[in-house]
Amino acid sequence: MILFLRNIFFVIILPGSVTVTIPYYFILRRHIVIECFGLAQVGGLIAMTSGSYILFRCVWDFATKGRGTLAPVDAPRTLVVEGLYRYVRNPMYAGVMTMLLGESLFFESMPLLRYAIGCFVAFHLFVILYEEPTLRRTFGESYIRYCSSVHRWLPRL
Repeated sequence: MILFLRNIFFVIILPGSVTVTIPYYFILRRHIVIECFGLAQVGGLIAMTSGSYILFRCVWDFATKGRGTLAPVDAPRTLVVEGLYRYVRNPMYAGVMTMLLGESLFFESMPLLRYAIGCFVAFHLFVILYEEPTLRRTFGESYIRYCSSVHRWLPRL
């Protein structure tokens, strides 16, 4: 039960602020109103729903397989290489990016698109400068083998 509550807390704090709180201020500041529901809104909803599924599936795998959360301060105790992690090393970030791209499409907002691109740059830098070296130190040879068989952002064909 405690692990479940920790996961809820960190989902609200981390991806919640990136995908809900900050984009809300972009929308509020620009007074964006959806006047008609068209193709952009349908595509945006599909992307946001898909991204949400990816994110929550990864959180579930971190909790059930890794016995941890998505927060670096409460990371999984074991290396998670199952579920969506079989295809890419960073599906959680990919899910958040899919949600952000869906929001920018739904609201037809260039500022939200620029924000999404900035988030990707920040995610990428965090992954290569902190996360991967930390995982290499923590999990050693098993993480190195995992990296050699699974790409960072795009699935292997």
